Amino acid sequence: MVFSKQLMKESMLPSVLEVNDTEPESESDSEWDNLRGIGSRPTSRPQKAFSRGSTDNKTVSRAGKGQSPALSRALSSEVSREENVPSEQDDDDNALENKPADSSEKETVSAEEEWDTDLELEDMKEPYDPTGHSCYKAACKVFGVVPVSYFLRHMNDTELIMMHHGLGPQSAKALAVPLVTNTSILKLNLRDNWIEGLGGAAIAEMLKENCYITEIDLSENKLGERGAQALSSMLLENTTLVTISLSGNDFDDHAAKHLAEALVSNQKVESMVLSHNMMGDGAGEALGNAIAENTGLKTLNLSWNCLRGKSSIAVAKGLGANIFLRKLDLSYNGFGKDGAAALGEALKVNNVLEDLNISNNQIPPEGAVRFAMGLKENKTLKILSMSRNPMQSAGCYGILKSMEGNPESAIETLDFSDIIVNKDFDELYNKVKEMFPNLQVKHERNADSFSFKTSKVPKDPLGKLKYHIKKNNLKLEDSFDSVEEGGSALITRAEFQLGLKGIGTCLTMEEVQQLMDDLDKDNCGEIDFREFSTLLKKA
Repeated sequence: MVFSKQLMKESMLPSVLEVNDTEPESESDSEWDNLRGIGSRPTSRPQKAFSRGSTDNKTVSRAGKGQSPALSRALSSEVSREENVPSEQDDDDNALENKPADSSEKETVSAEEEWDTDLELEDMKEPYDPTGHSCYKAACKVFGVVPVSYFLRHMNDTELIMMHHGLGPQSAKALAVPLVTNTSILKLNLRDNWIEGLGGAAIAEMLKENCYITEIDLSENKLGERGAQALSSMLLENTTLVTISLSGNDFDDHAAKHLAEALVSNQKVESMVLSHNMMGDGAGEALGNAIAENTGLKTLNLSWNCLRGKSSIAVAKGLGANIFLRKLDLSYNGFGKDGAAALGEALKVNNVLEDLNISNNQIPPEGAVRFAMGLKENKTLKILSMSRNPMQSAGCYGILKSMEGNPESAIETLDFSDIIVNKDFDELYNKVKEMFPNLQVKHERNADSFSFKTSKVPKDPLGKLKYHIKKNNLKLEDSFDSVEEGGSALITRAEFQLGLKGIGTCLTMEEVQQLMDDLDKDNCGEIDFREFSTLLKKA
Protein backbone atom coordinates (compact mmCIF):
# COMPACT_ATOMS: atom_id res chain seq x y z
CA MET A 1 0.00 0.00 0.00
CA VAL A 2 1.12 3.61 -0.48
CA PHE A 3 1.41 4.42 3.19
CA SER A 4 3.47 1.31 3.90
CA LYS A 5 5.96 2.24 1.21
CA GLN A 6 6.25 5.76 2.56
CA LEU A 7 6.93 4.51 6.10
CA MET A 8 9.48 1.99 4.85
CA LYS A 9 11.21 4.70 2.88
CA GLU A 10 11.53 6.97 5.92
CA SER A 11 12.96 4.18 8.08
CA MET A 12 16.01 3.55 5.86
CA LEU A 13 19.49 5.08 6.50
CA PRO A 14 20.33 8.29 4.60
CA SER A 15 22.84 6.42 2.45
CA VAL A 16 20.10 4.11 1.35
CA LEU A 17 17.65 6.97 0.72
CA GLU A 18 19.94 8.32 -1.97
CA VAL A 19 19.01 5.33 -4.18
CA ASN A 20 16.49 6.16 -6.96
CA ASP A 21 12.88 5.15 -6.09
CA THR A 22 12.43 3.61 -9.52
CA GLU A 23 15.17 1.00 -8.86
CA PRO A 24 14.18 -2.51 -7.70
CA GLU A 25 13.97 -3.11 -3.94
CA SER A 26 16.71 -5.78 -4.04
CA GLU A 27 20.07 -4.06 -4.43
CA SER A 28 23.28 -5.60 -5.73
CA ASP A 29 25.70 -7.16 -3.26
CA SER A 30 28.40 -4.60 -3.98
CA GLU A 31 26.18 -1.71 -2.88
CA TRP A 32 25.52 -3.34 0.50
CA ASP A 33 29.19 -4.09 1.13
CA ASN A 34 29.61 -0.53 2.43
CA LEU A 35 27.42 -1.36 5.43
CA ARG A 36 29.09 -4.67 6.23
CA GLY A 37 29.46 -5.15 10.00
CA ILE A 38 26.11 -3.53 10.75
CA GLY A 39 24.00 -6.68 10.41
CA SER A 40 22.15 -8.75 7.86
CA ARG A 41 20.82 -6.97 4.80
CA PRO A 42 17.76 -4.83 5.72
CA THR A 43 14.48 -5.50 3.93
CA SER A 44 11.54 -3.27 3.30
CA ARG A 45 9.71 -3.10 6.59
CA PRO A 46 7.76 -0.65 8.77
CA GLN A 47 9.68 0.86 11.68
CA LYS A 48 8.87 -0.57 15.11
CA ALA A 49 7.21 1.81 17.48
CA PHE A 50 9.48 0.67 20.31
CA SER A 51 13.02 -0.73 20.50
CA ARG A 52 14.20 -2.86 23.40
CA GLY A 53 15.17 -0.77 26.39
CA SER A 54 12.95 2.23 25.52
CA THR A 55 10.58 3.74 28.05
CA ASP A 56 8.28 5.72 25.74
CA ASN A 57 7.06 5.75 22.18
CA LYS A 58 10.35 7.12 20.88
CA THR A 59 12.87 4.96 19.06
CA VAL A 60 16.19 4.75 20.96
CA SER A 61 19.31 4.46 18.83
CA ARG A 62 22.09 2.31 20.27
CA ALA A 63 25.51 3.33 19.02
CA GLY A 64 27.53 0.22 19.70
CA LYS A 65 31.27 0.12 20.33
CA GLY A 66 33.16 0.12 17.13
CA GLN A 67 30.25 1.82 15.29
CA SER A 68 31.43 4.35 12.73
CA PRO A 69 30.75 8.08 13.28
CA ALA A 70 28.82 8.22 10.00
CA LEU A 71 26.51 5.45 11.16
CA SER A 72 25.96 7.17 14.53
CA ARG A 73 25.03 10.44 12.80
CA ALA A 74 22.68 8.59 10.48
CA LEU A 75 20.86 6.90 13.37
CA SER A 76 20.65 10.17 15.27
CA SER A 77 19.08 11.95 12.29
CA GLU A 78 16.59 9.10 11.94
CA VAL A 79 15.47 9.46 15.57
CA SER A 80 15.16 13.20 15.15
CA ARG A 81 13.09 12.79 12.01
CA GLU A 82 10.71 10.33 13.71
CA GLU A 83 10.26 12.63 16.70
CA ASN A 84 9.17 15.48 14.42
CA VAL A 85 6.41 13.55 12.54
CA PRO A 86 3.12 15.62 12.47
CA SER A 87 0.26 14.64 14.77
CA GLU A 88 -1.98 13.66 11.80
CA GLN A 89 0.55 11.04 10.80
CA ASP A 90 0.58 9.65 14.36
CA ASP A 91 -3.23 9.32 14.21
CA ASP A 92 -2.94 7.34 11.00
CA ASP A 93 -0.32 5.08 12.59
CA ASN A 94 -2.64 4.33 15.52
CA ALA A 95 -5.43 3.51 13.12
CA LEU A 96 -3.22 1.12 11.20
CA GLU A 97 -2.08 -0.66 14.34
CA ASN A 98 -5.66 -1.81 15.00
CA LYS A 99 -5.78 -3.60 11.66
CA PRO A 100 -4.64 -7.21 11.51
CA ALA A 101 -1.12 -7.58 10.16
CA ASP A 102 -0.77 -9.52 6.94
CA SER A 103 1.87 -12.14 6.35
CA SER A 104 4.28 -9.75 4.66
CA GLU A 105 4.30 -7.46 7.71
CA LYS A 106 5.01 -10.42 10.03
CA GLU A 107 7.96 -11.42 7.88
CA THR A 108 9.23 -7.87 8.00
CA VAL A 109 9.12 -7.78 11.83
CA SER A 110 10.94 -11.11 12.02
CA ALA A 111 13.67 -9.81 9.72
CA GLU A 112 14.07 -6.72 11.85
CA GLU A 113 14.57 -8.76 15.03
CA GLU A 114 17.30 -10.71 13.29
CA TRP A 115 18.91 -7.44 12.19
CA ASP A 116 19.03 -6.16 15.82
CA THR A 117 20.51 -9.46 17.06
CA ASP A 118 23.25 -9.39 14.45
CA LEU A 119 24.22 -5.88 15.50
CA GLU A 120 24.72 -6.99 19.10
CA LEU A 121 26.80 -9.97 18.03
CA GLU A 122 29.01 -7.70 15.96
CA ASP A 123 29.65 -5.52 19.01
CA MET A 124 30.75 -8.56 21.00
CA LYS A 125 33.30 -9.48 18.35
CA GLU A 126 35.18 -6.19 18.70
CA PRO A 127 35.26 -5.21 22.43
CA TYR A 128 37.07 -2.09 23.58
CA ASP A 129 40.65 -2.79 24.68
CA PRO A 130 41.70 -0.43 27.52
CA THR A 131 45.14 -2.07 27.90
CA GLY A 132 46.39 -0.97 24.47
CA HIS A 133 47.65 -4.48 23.62
CA SER A 134 45.57 -4.73 20.45
CA CYS A 135 46.61 -1.25 19.36
CA TYR A 136 50.31 -2.08 19.83
CA LYS A 137 50.08 -5.42 18.01
CA ALA A 138 48.29 -3.77 15.10
CA ALA A 139 50.99 -1.07 14.94
CA CYS A 140 53.70 -3.75 14.91
CA LYS A 141 52.04 -5.34 11.87
CA VAL A 142 51.95 -2.01 10.09
CA PHE A 143 55.64 -1.28 10.74
CA GLY A 144 56.74 -4.88 10.18
CA VAL A 145 58.29 -5.56 13.60
CA VAL A 146 57.88 -8.20 16.27
CA PRO A 147 55.96 -7.05 19.40
CA VAL A 148 58.16 -6.74 22.48
CA SER A 149 56.74 -9.09 25.11
CA TYR A 150 58.31 -7.07 27.94
CA PHE A 151 56.38 -3.99 26.84
CA LEU A 152 53.12 -5.96 26.65
CA ARG A 153 53.63 -7.14 30.23
CA HIS A 154 54.63 -3.78 31.70
CA MET A 155 52.87 -1.17 29.57
CA ASN A 156 50.52 -0.37 32.46
CA ASP A 157 53.26 0.11 35.10
CA THR A 158 53.98 3.59 36.43
CA GLU A 159 57.66 3.22 35.45
CA LEU A 160 58.68 1.48 32.24
CA ILE A 161 62.38 0.60 31.92
CA MET A 162 63.35 -0.70 28.46
CA MET A 163 67.11 -0.17 28.31
CA HIS A 164 69.25 -2.22 25.89
CA HIS A 165 66.29 -3.82 24.04
CA GLY A 166 67.64 -3.06 20.56
CA LEU A 167 64.38 -1.53 19.38
CA GLY A 168 65.57 0.42 16.37
CA PRO A 169 63.55 3.12 14.55
CA GLN A 170 60.59 0.98 13.41
CA SER A 171 59.95 -0.64 16.79
CA ALA A 172 60.15 2.79 18.41
CA LYS A 173 57.45 4.02 16.02
CA ALA A 174 55.22 1.06 16.91
CA LEU A 175 55.90 1.66 20.61
CA ALA A 176 54.83 5.28 20.31
CA VAL A 177 51.32 4.41 19.03
CA PRO A 178 49.85 2.97 22.28
CA LEU A 179 51.84 5.43 24.39
CA VAL A 180 49.86 8.32 22.92
CA THR A 181 46.81 7.34 24.99
CA ASN A 182 48.59 5.53 27.83
CA THR A 183 47.69 7.00 31.22
CA SER A 184 49.73 4.70 33.50
CA ILE A 185 53.38 5.30 32.60
CA LEU A 186 54.92 8.31 34.37
CA LYS A 187 58.60 7.45 33.87
CA LEU A 188 59.88 6.09 30.55
CA ASN A 189 63.44 4.80 30.06
CA LEU A 190 64.45 3.92 26.48
CA ARG A 191 68.20 4.25 26.97
CA ASP A 192 70.53 2.54 24.47
CA ASN A 193 68.06 1.34 21.84
CA TRP A 194 69.51 3.03 18.72
CA ILE A 195 66.17 4.44 17.69
CA GLU A 196 67.99 7.15 15.69
CA GLY A 197 66.37 10.31 14.37
CA LEU A 198 63.35 8.55 12.86
CA GLY A 199 62.43 6.80 16.09
CA GLY A 200 63.21 9.91 18.10
CA ALA A 201 60.78 11.90 15.95
CA ALA A 202 58.04 9.33 16.63
CA ILE A 203 58.64 9.50 20.38
CA ALA A 204 58.62 13.30 20.19
CA GLU A 205 55.26 13.29 18.39
CA MET A 206 53.91 10.95 21.04
CA LEU A 207 55.04 13.32 23.81
CA LYS A 208 53.10 16.14 22.18
CA GLU A 209 49.88 14.24 22.92
CA ASN A 210 50.75 12.31 26.11
CA CYS A 211 50.19 14.44 29.21
CA TYR A 212 51.20 11.88 31.85
CA ILE A 213 54.91 11.12 31.28
CA THR A 214 57.05 13.39 33.48
CA GLU A 215 60.48 11.73 33.10
CA ILE A 216 62.06 10.28 29.96
CA ASP A 217 65.54 8.93 29.22
CA LEU A 218 66.53 8.80 25.53
CA SER A 219 70.29 8.58 26.12
CA GLU A 220 72.59 6.67 23.76
CA ASN A 221 70.12 6.47 20.89
CA LYS A 222 72.04 8.28 18.11
CA LEU A 223 69.25 10.79 17.64
CA GLY A 224 71.43 13.28 15.78
CA GLU A 225 70.24 16.64 14.47
CA ARG A 226 66.92 15.25 13.21
CA GLY A 227 66.04 13.90 16.63
CA ALA A 228 67.15 17.13 18.30
CA GLN A 229 64.91 19.16 15.98
CA ALA A 230 61.90 16.92 16.69
CA LEU A 231 62.50 17.05 20.45
CA SER A 232 62.86 20.83 20.29
CA SER A 233 59.49 21.09 18.57
CA MET A 234 58.00 18.83 21.22
CA LEU A 235 59.41 20.90 24.11
CA LEU A 236 57.70 23.97 22.69
CA GLU A 237 54.31 22.26 23.20
CA ASN A 238 54.76 19.79 26.04
CA THR A 239 53.93 21.09 29.52
CA THR A 240 54.32 17.85 31.48
CA LEU A 241 57.95 16.75 31.18
CA VAL A 242 60.09 17.61 34.19
CA THR A 243 63.22 15.51 33.56
CA ILE A 244 64.76 14.63 30.19
CA SER A 245 68.07 12.84 29.58
CA LEU A 246 69.67 13.09 26.12
CA SER A 247 73.20 11.92 26.82
CA GLY A 248 75.28 10.31 24.04
CA ASN A 249 73.15 11.20 21.01
CA ASP A 250 75.75 12.70 18.64
CA PHE A 251 74.39 16.22 19.12
CA ASP A 252 76.63 18.73 17.34
CA ASP A 253 76.53 22.52 17.13
CA HIS A 254 73.45 22.49 14.85
CA ALA A 255 71.56 20.21 17.22
CA ALA A 256 72.55 22.42 20.14
CA LYS A 257 70.93 25.43 18.46
CA HIS A 258 67.62 23.56 18.12
CA LEU A 259 67.67 22.54 21.77
CA ALA A 260 68.68 26.03 22.88
CA GLU A 261 65.60 27.49 21.15
CA ALA A 262 63.39 25.10 23.10
CA LEU A 263 65.08 25.94 26.41
CA VAL A 264 64.37 29.63 25.91
CA SER A 265 60.61 28.96 25.65
CA ASN A 266 60.08 25.85 27.77
CA GLN A 267 59.84 26.70 31.46
CA LYS A 268 58.54 23.33 32.72
CA VAL A 269 61.63 21.10 32.38
CA GLU A 270 63.63 21.23 35.60
CA SER A 271 66.44 18.78 34.80
CA MET A 272 68.22 18.18 31.47
CA VAL A 273 71.24 15.98 30.68
CA LEU A 274 73.20 16.73 27.48
CA SER A 275 76.47 15.02 28.39
CA HIS A 276 78.66 12.88 26.12
CA ASN A 277 77.79 14.79 22.94
CA MET A 278 79.79 16.80 20.41
CA MET A 279 78.70 20.37 21.15
CA GLY A 280 81.63 22.70 20.60
CA ASP A 281 82.57 26.23 19.58
CA GLY A 282 79.37 26.91 17.62
CA ALA A 283 77.13 25.80 20.47
CA GLY A 284 78.46 28.07 23.21
CA GLU A 285 76.63 31.27 22.26
CA ALA A 286 73.28 29.50 21.76
CA LEU A 287 73.58 27.56 25.01
CA GLY A 288 74.75 30.66 26.91
CA ASN A 289 71.70 32.63 25.79
CA ALA A 290 69.42 29.69 26.68
CA ILE A 291 70.90 29.44 30.18
CA ALA A 292 70.50 33.18 30.69
CA GLU A 293 66.85 33.24 29.52
CA ASN A 294 65.58 29.98 31.01
CA THR A 295 63.56 30.24 34.22
CA GLY A 296 62.68 26.58 34.78
CA LEU A 297 65.90 24.54 34.81
CA LYS A 298 67.33 23.66 38.19
CA THR A 299 69.85 21.03 37.03
CA LEU A 300 71.86 21.08 33.78
CA ASN A 301 74.56 18.62 32.74
CA LEU A 302 76.86 19.66 29.87
CA SER A 303 79.78 17.40 30.79
CA TRP A 304 81.86 15.50 28.24
CA ASN A 305 81.41 17.97 25.38
CA CYS A 306 83.83 20.25 23.53
CA LEU A 307 83.13 23.62 25.14
CA ARG A 308 86.32 25.68 25.09
CA GLY A 309 87.59 29.16 24.32
CA LYS A 310 84.84 31.62 23.35
CA SER A 311 82.25 28.90 23.73
CA SER A 312 83.13 28.36 27.39
CA ILE A 313 83.11 32.11 28.07
CA ALA A 314 79.61 32.41 26.56
CA VAL A 315 78.31 29.61 28.80
CA ALA A 316 79.89 31.28 31.84
CA LYS A 317 78.20 34.59 31.00
CA GLY A 318 74.88 32.78 30.71
CA LEU A 319 75.42 31.39 34.20
CA GLY A 320 76.00 34.89 35.53
CA ALA A 321 72.58 35.99 34.24
CA ASN A 322 70.67 32.93 35.41
CA ILE A 323 68.73 33.16 38.67
CA PHE A 324 67.16 29.69 38.89
CA LEU A 325 69.88 27.08 38.20
CA ARG A 326 70.96 25.15 41.30
CA LYS A 327 73.31 22.50 39.88
CA LEU A 328 75.62 22.79 36.84
CA ASP A 329 77.99 20.10 35.58
CA LEU A 330 80.65 21.37 33.13
CA SER A 331 83.23 18.66 33.75
CA TYR A 332 85.34 17.17 30.96
CA ASN A 333 85.29 20.18 28.66
CA GLY A 334 88.12 22.65 27.96
CA PHE A 335 87.42 25.86 29.87
CA GLY A 336 91.09 26.49 30.59
CA LYS A 337 92.37 29.73 32.10
CA ASP A 338 89.98 32.13 30.34
CA GLY A 339 86.92 29.95 30.92
CA ALA A 340 87.76 29.61 34.62
CA ALA A 341 88.19 33.37 34.92
CA ALA A 342 84.79 33.90 33.26
CA LEU A 343 83.20 31.46 35.69
CA GLY A 344 84.74 33.40 38.56
CA GLU A 345 83.14 36.59 37.28
CA ALA A 346 79.79 34.79 37.02
CA LEU A 347 80.02 33.63 40.65
CA LYS A 348 80.39 37.24 41.77
CA VAL A 349 76.82 38.01 40.66
CA ASN A 350 75.14 34.59 40.74
CA ASN A 351 73.46 34.09 44.10
CA VAL A 352 71.53 30.84 43.53
CA LEU A 353 73.99 28.18 42.28
CA GLU A 354 74.77 25.56 44.92
CA ASP A 355 76.70 22.82 43.08
CA LEU A 356 79.35 23.42 40.40
CA ASN A 357 81.50 20.74 38.77
CA ILE A 358 84.41 21.94 36.61
CA SER A 359 86.63 18.87 36.94
CA ASN A 360 89.05 18.01 34.15
CA ASN A 361 88.83 21.35 32.32
CA GLN A 362 92.55 22.02 31.75
CA ILE A 363 92.53 24.78 34.37
CA PRO A 364 96.10 25.87 35.25
CA PRO A 365 97.19 27.52 38.54
CA GLU A 366 96.62 31.03 37.13
CA GLY A 367 93.08 30.08 36.06
CA ALA A 368 92.30 28.66 39.51
CA VAL A 369 93.52 31.85 41.20
CA ARG A 370 91.39 34.05 38.92
CA PHE A 371 88.42 31.77 39.55
CA ALA A 372 89.03 32.09 43.30
CA MET A 373 88.68 35.88 43.05
CA GLY A 374 85.02 35.43 42.15
CA LEU A 375 84.56 32.71 44.74
CA LYS A 376 85.69 35.19 47.39
CA GLU A 377 82.42 37.11 46.92
CA ASN A 378 80.04 34.17 46.49
CA LYS A 379 77.71 33.24 49.36
CA THR A 380 75.60 30.36 48.01
CA LEU A 381 77.92 27.74 46.46
CA LYS A 382 78.07 24.65 48.68
CA ILE A 383 79.82 22.01 46.53
CA LEU A 384 82.78 22.75 44.26
CA SER A 385 84.49 19.99 42.27
CA MET A 386 87.78 20.85 40.55
CA SER A 387 89.44 17.44 40.45
CA ARG A 388 91.91 16.34 37.76
CA ASN A 389 92.90 19.86 36.73
CA PRO A 390 96.57 20.81 36.27
CA MET A 391 96.27 23.62 38.81
CA GLN A 392 98.67 21.94 41.25
CA SER A 393 98.86 22.75 44.95
CA ALA A 394 99.10 26.49 44.20
CA GLY A 395 95.65 26.50 42.62
CA CYS A 396 94.15 24.57 45.52
CA TYR A 397 95.83 26.98 47.92
CA GLY A 398 94.23 29.92 46.08
CA ILE A 399 90.75 28.39 46.48
CA LEU A 400 91.26 27.91 50.23
CA LYS A 401 92.64 31.45 50.53
CA SER A 402 89.46 32.85 48.97
CA MET A 403 87.42 31.00 51.60
CA GLU A 404 89.59 32.44 54.36
CA GLY A 405 88.79 35.90 53.06
CA ASN A 406 85.06 35.22 52.80
CA PRO A 407 83.54 34.57 56.23
CA GLU A 408 80.09 34.18 54.62
CA SER A 409 81.20 31.40 52.27
CA ALA A 410 78.73 28.48 52.16
CA ILE A 411 81.17 25.88 50.77
CA GLU A 412 80.97 22.55 52.56
CA THR A 413 82.77 20.26 50.09
CA LEU A 414 85.89 20.86 47.99
CA ASP A 415 86.95 18.11 45.62
CA PHE A 416 90.62 18.30 44.56
CA SER A 417 90.92 14.58 43.75
CA ASP A 418 94.12 13.50 41.95
CA ILE A 419 95.86 16.80 42.81
CA ILE A 420 98.86 16.54 45.14
CA VAL A 421 99.06 19.29 47.74
CA ASN A 422 102.07 20.46 49.75
CA LYS A 423 102.58 21.42 53.38
CA ASP A 424 101.59 25.07 52.80
CA PHE A 425 98.19 23.91 51.69
CA ASP A 426 97.91 21.64 54.73
CA GLU A 427 98.71 24.47 57.14
CA LEU A 428 96.18 26.80 55.48
CA TYR A 429 93.59 24.07 55.56
CA ASN A 430 93.96 23.76 59.34
CA LYS A 431 93.28 27.50 59.71
CA VAL A 432 90.28 27.46 57.38
CA LYS A 433 88.98 24.38 59.17
CA GLU A 434 88.67 26.39 62.36
CA MET A 435 86.55 28.96 60.53
CA PHE A 436 84.40 26.34 58.76
CA PRO A 437 84.25 23.20 60.94
CA ASN A 438 81.95 21.39 58.48
CA LEU A 439 84.33 21.82 55.54
CA GLN A 440 85.40 18.58 53.84
CA VAL A 441 88.32 18.58 51.40
CA LYS A 442 89.25 15.70 49.09
CA HIS A 443 92.53 15.28 47.26
CA GLU A 444 94.97 12.50 46.57
CA ARG A 445 95.86 12.38 50.25
CA ASN A 446 93.28 13.42 52.82
CA ALA A 447 94.23 16.78 54.34
CA ASP A 448 93.57 15.59 57.87
CA SER A 449 95.82 12.54 57.56
CA PHE A 450 98.52 14.46 55.64
CA SER A 451 100.20 15.88 58.72
CA PHE A 452 99.55 12.92 61.01
CA LYS A 453 101.25 10.42 58.74
CA THR A 454 104.48 12.37 59.02
CA SER A 455 104.40 12.62 62.82
CA LYS A 456 104.08 10.23 65.70
CA VAL A 457 101.14 10.12 68.08
CA PRO A 458 101.92 12.17 71.22
CA LYS A 459 102.43 10.24 74.42
CA ASP A 460 101.34 12.81 77.02
CA PRO A 461 97.61 12.77 77.93
CA LEU A 462 96.89 16.34 76.73
CA GLY A 463 98.66 15.86 73.37
CA LYS A 464 97.05 12.47 72.91
CA LEU A 465 93.62 13.97 73.56
CA LYS A 466 94.25 16.78 71.05
CA TYR A 467 95.33 14.24 68.42
CA HIS A 468 92.14 12.24 68.96
CA ILE A 469 89.87 15.31 68.69
CA LYS A 470 91.54 16.62 65.53
CA LYS A 471 91.71 13.29 63.78
CA ASN A 472 88.00 12.60 64.26
CA ASN A 473 86.86 16.19 63.61
CA LEU A 474 85.21 16.50 67.04
CA LYS A 475 83.96 19.54 68.90
CA LEU A 476 85.03 19.67 72.54
CA GLU A 477 82.18 21.99 73.59
CA ASP A 478 79.51 19.52 72.46
CA SER A 479 80.57 17.01 75.12
CA PHE A 480 80.67 19.48 78.00
CA ASP A 481 77.06 20.67 78.15
CA SER A 482 77.38 21.70 81.79
CA VAL A 483 79.57 24.68 80.83
CA GLU A 484 77.36 27.79 80.76
CA GLU A 485 77.94 30.38 78.06
CA GLY A 486 79.13 33.65 79.60
CA GLY A 487 78.91 32.17 83.10
CA SER A 488 81.08 30.00 85.30
CA ALA A 489 83.46 27.69 83.48
CA LEU A 490 84.18 25.51 86.52
CA ILE A 491 83.24 21.84 86.27
CA THR A 492 83.66 18.99 88.73
CA ARG A 493 85.98 16.07 88.21
CA ALA A 494 82.97 13.81 87.61
CA GLU A 495 81.63 16.17 84.93
CA PHE A 496 85.07 16.27 83.34
CA GLN A 497 85.28 12.48 83.16
CA LEU A 498 81.76 12.32 81.72
CA GLY A 499 82.70 14.88 79.05
CA LEU A 500 85.79 12.92 78.01
CA LYS A 501 83.65 9.81 77.75
CA GLY A 502 81.26 11.68 75.42
CA ILE A 503 83.98 12.34 72.84
CA GLY A 504 85.08 8.71 72.95
CA THR A 505 88.64 9.40 74.06
CA CYS A 506 91.11 6.55 74.12
CA LEU A 507 92.82 7.72 77.31
CA THR A 508 93.33 5.16 80.03
CA MET A 509 92.07 5.71 83.57
CA GLU A 510 95.61 6.51 84.71
CA GLU A 511 95.99 9.12 81.92
CA VAL A 512 92.63 10.70 82.80
CA GLN A 513 93.65 10.89 86.46
CA GLN A 514 96.99 12.43 85.52
CA LEU A 515 95.26 15.00 83.29
CA MET A 516 92.82 16.00 86.06
CA ASP A 517 95.67 16.38 88.56
CA ASP A 518 97.48 18.69 86.16
CA LEU A 519 94.33 20.83 85.66
CA ASP A 520 93.29 20.83 89.35
CA LYS A 521 96.55 21.88 90.91
CA ASP A 522 95.00 23.28 94.10
CA ASN A 523 93.12 19.99 94.58
CA CYS A 524 89.75 21.75 95.08
CA GLY A 525 87.82 19.16 93.07
CA GLU A 526 86.96 21.56 90.20
CA ILE A 527 88.54 22.19 86.80
CA ASP A 528 88.49 25.45 84.83
CA PHE A 529 87.18 24.47 81.38
CA ARG A 530 88.55 27.64 79.73
CA GLU A 531 92.01 26.91 81.03
CA PHE A 532 91.66 23.35 79.77
CA SER A 533 90.68 24.57 76.27
CA THR A 534 93.62 26.98 76.13
CA LEU A 535 96.13 24.31 77.12
CA LEU A 536 94.62 21.93 74.56
CA LYS A 537 95.18 24.40 71.70
CA LYS A 538 98.81 24.95 72.73
CA ALA A 539 99.58 21.26 73.09
